[in-house]
Amino acid sequence: MLIALLSWLVLSWLFAVAALAVFNLVLVRFIQLLVPPIGRFVEIGGLRLHLVDSGEQPGREGPPLLFIHGLLGQLNHFSYALAERFPERRVVLIDRPGSGYSEQGPAQTLKAQAELLARVIDKLGLEKPLVVGHSLGGAVALDLALNHREKISGLALIAPLTHLEAEPPKAFAALSQRSRLALWFGAWTLGPAATLLRAGVARDEVFAPDPMPARFWSKGGGLLGARPAALLAASSDIVTQPTELPGMMARYGALDLPIGVLFGLGDPVLDPDRQGAAFCAAAPGATLTKIAGGHMLPVTRPAETEAFIRGVLARRITGGK
Repeated sequence: MLIALLSWLVLSWLFAVAALAVFNLVLVRFIQLLVPPIGRFVEIGGLRLHLVDSGEQPGREGPPLLFIHGLLGQLNHFSYALAERFPERRVVLIDRPGSGYSEQGPAQTLKAQAELLARVIDKLGLEKPLVVGHSLGGAVALDLALNHREKISGLALIAPLTHLEAEPPKAFAALSQRSRLALWFGAWTLGPAATLLRAGVARDEVFAPDPMPARFWSKGGGLLGARPAALLAASSDIVTQPTELPGMMARYGALDLPIGVLFGLGDPVLDPDRQGAAFCAAAPGATLTKIAGGHMLPVTRPAETEAFIRGVLARRITGGK
């Protein structure tokens, strides 16, 4: 009797897991119908990457802008309201590996992603772009500047991750465990549904004190972060930070290019002083700008973010630091 009961429980558990996996496959398809790719695909380093490139056109001024999004994000965070504000420039938005519609690489480290972006710059023929990095994308942009300085002209960092945190931000704590089996299991069972159910909480954990804009889940691509592959890539982004950021932090003093840092005073994800002020104290010529708002400034404060980027561009063009 006991064996029969145990067998029934195991079979029921396996059936439930299989049902959740099938549900998630259907959910992924539905999400991708609601939020389809808006750019084109290029193969670089053996990976199929999704990007939006406004291209070279007569009369456009340089330098180009290369946008790098943050954790659990994708290029729609910039296409939502910010990228269109630079019609006079070549603008490139890219899904980081494992995010949006880009394939995940074998190594999801900051260094590997920066090296891939250096190859993107070469592939697209970008002439010393100003790199705009948001949140974790700021850390990738910093690695690019530290190891491929010759390829870029400056950095405009928006609420960037610059220093190692004692623990991950509350909004992403569930993604920080190191057991790949547990993460894979969670991502393909309850992870997507839990992510969608916590959508209301995300307003306070990520957007506050700003409101979440209308249609963020579709036009802003928010739904794409609920897919299992995106959750696994974000987890890899988190667990590699302790092995990389300390070494990067020790090299900030060697940065010799125009750098601007923008933070919202009410940022609930990354602290403006621990991340922004501390970085600017270490990096020569880096300047910190604080404005009202939270963490998702490219989406919630596009006008102020545009003004910040143009300020960094002016410093780059005049050769100022």
